[in-house]
Amino acid sequence: MALPQATTTAVAGAREPAARTSAPGPPGGRRRRVGVRAPWWFVVPAIAVYLFIVVVPSANGALFSFTDWNGLRADWSFVGLDNFAAVFSDRAARDALLNTLVLAAVATVVQNVVGLLLALGVNTMVKSRYLLRVIFFAPVVLTPLVAGYVWSFLLSPNGAVNEALRAVGLGAFAHDWLGDPDTALYAIVAEIVWQFAGYSMVIYLAGLQAIPAEVLEAATIDGAGAWSKFRRVVLPLLNGAVVINVMLCLIGGLKQFDQVMAMTGGGPGTATETISTGIYKSAFVLGDFPFSIALAVVMTVVIAVLASVQFRLTQRKGS
Repeated sequence: MALPQATTTAVAGAREPAARTSAPGPPGGRRRRVGVRAPWWFVVPAIAVYLFIVVVPSANGALFSFTDWNGLRADWSFVGLDNFAAVFSDRAARDALLNTLVLAAVATVVQNVVGLLLALGVNTMVKSRYLLRVIFFAPVVLTPLVAGYVWSFLLSPNGAVNEALRAVGLGAFAHDWLGDPDTALYAIVAEIVWQFAGYSMVIYLAGLQAIPAEVLEAATIDGAGAWSKFRRVVLPLLNGAVVINVMLCLIGGLKQFDQVMAMTGGGPGTATETISTGIYKSAFVLGDFPFSIALAVVMTVVIAVLASVQFRLTQRKGS
């Protein structure tokens, strides 16, 4: 039997609210909250592994910097700050600290400038931009020790660099780049910049490609030139990439070891000695383990302080 149209409409209207109220909800009668943070215990395995592999051995090593342990015997005694006093009274250790700071500062500045220029160059519509990105990034995949040995041959007195200078009539500029205390450290900086500028380029390139095109177009419409657009628009928006690059370069320079050992071994004299090479020589060449551990603690403190200061200054400037 067919119902009248009004009755059908009333029945449908009565059934619709019932359908809404009878919809099943989440189990337990609780609604799911969007954006709830994952339980903290998800990170417990990673934290446990990190504590076991990094924190506990580091703390144990820092403890031995206050002892006279020779690395072999089981008995040892506390000597207080004697090892640290020896570090700061040793001329070679002071030279290593100074060389490390100079190398890290110069390499950080030059590598970031070169990396940013490369990123700006390949962030264009040039047809060969993909090939250029590969070429500039290629040195990064080399082992630092291998790259250091290659550069030691290139910069030797009869190496390719001096031979090229003589071939073009600039023989007066030929030089023993790694044998001169005045140029050896900066030759190492040149090798570091050559190898890792491509790494900085990739980070800056990611930052450049994340800048909205509308922002740049608006700056162009407002009459901003290329330099003004870069200084007032692009550079502030690259603050995150700058922070990451500067921190990575600074930490890498402060713990520099491979290139120095491959190119100069810390010489001539102590002209290129760094804290890392000093730790290696004190422990495995001279067998002075307490001194080397104290030097390692000093390096850790220096890296932590400088990295924290750099991060805070860069973040404050960006904000």
